[in-house]
Amino acid sequence: MTAALDFTPSPGAAPLPRMVLAQAGAEVRAVLRNGEQLLLTLIIPILVLVGFSAAPLLEVPGRRIDFVAPGVLALAIMSTAFTGQAIGTGFERRYGVLKRLGATPLSRPGLMLAKTLAVITVEVLQIVVIAAVALAMGWHPQGDPLWALVLVLAGTAAFSGLALLMAGTLRAEATLAAANLVYLVLLGLGGVVVPVTAFPHAVRAVVELLPITALTGGLRSVLAHGGGLPIRDLLVLLVWAAVTLGLASRTFRWE
Repeated sequence: MTAALDFTPSPGAAPLPRMVLAQAGAEVRAVLRNGEQLLLTLIIPILVLVGFSAAPLLEVPGRRIDFVAPGVLALAIMSTAFTGQAIGTGFERRYGVLKRLGATPLSRPGLMLAKTLAVITVEVLQIVVIAAVALAMGWHPQGDPLWALVLVLAGTAAFSGLALLMAGTLRAEATLAAANLVYLVLLGLGGVVVPVTAFPHAVRAVVELLPITALTGGLRSVLAHGGGLPIRDLLVLLVWAAVTLGLASRTFRWE
């Protein structure tokens, strides 16, 4: 005899890893389908890479593409981990999306983990595309890619902490304005396309403590000069990550 089929419902939440991956996939698709986000995360960095590498707009040390490419990689990390995440999270908080998702079986820590995974996934896509364009333009990266990876992860943590601190405390409209303003200021001051040595000494002392400057300088030290792990730049990023993530965990409002 054929065994009877059991159609009894089996309610319950899916395993946490499956829920996190599903939410992370939804986050990544949302970024790639959003024209403004795509402009911020891919188009602008590529335009900066091509424009400042091909046109002699500024005097830079060494080959222009070798100087610009690491800075553009740092810019791409900032655009995703900070600007895009701050704006997206701010409006999700305003419209009650975070509150509703936090009440699901995924839980709030699971949601934050999914967002982090989504940010890293988008960054991998950015790095692949930007590196491919840079290599096609004659870029010759040097150094140990492991050190570059360490810097990218530390930079991601620093910028994510700043994004969550801003998105969790300010109104969505204020977050939108502030995130874009900070993006432009750090693009100009962070050594992405303008050498930090071009600034006056007093300004330079402050600029070198910014997370974008540390990430740009660290990546340039490894990829353009073949240096080892830049401890000072790494420490700057880790301090920013510890401070901003710590403050965000205390002040973040879900609604």
